[in-house]
Amino acid sequence: MYKRWYDVDPTVSLAVSLMRNANILIQYKCADLIVQKSKDNGIDLSENIITDAFTYVLRRWYDTDQKMAEAFEYLKLLPLDIQKEVSLEIINFLQEAETQG
Repeated sequence: MYKRWYDVDPTVSLAVSLMRNANILIQYKCADLIVQKSKDNGIDLSENIITDAFTYVLRRWYDTDQKMAEAFEYLKLLPLDIQKEVSLEIINFLQEAETQG
């Protein structure tokens, strides 16, 4: 039914879409937020997982940057309710960043 893991929930899908359209510095701030929230919720990735992720064909927009790929791997592993919470924080952060120019 869904092609992408983040399309299961409209809030998560919107956050990912908005991040994609943000400049790289804002994307990195969002990535840091995702990683921190994931670690706060007990998700921790070993470096091997992230390194292994770069051995396959890079298909998604966030795969070309290791920091972004890591952040999205963290987000993907979170339970859906926490994904939604983090996504709302990202959306709010991006709106604030946009209004501040």
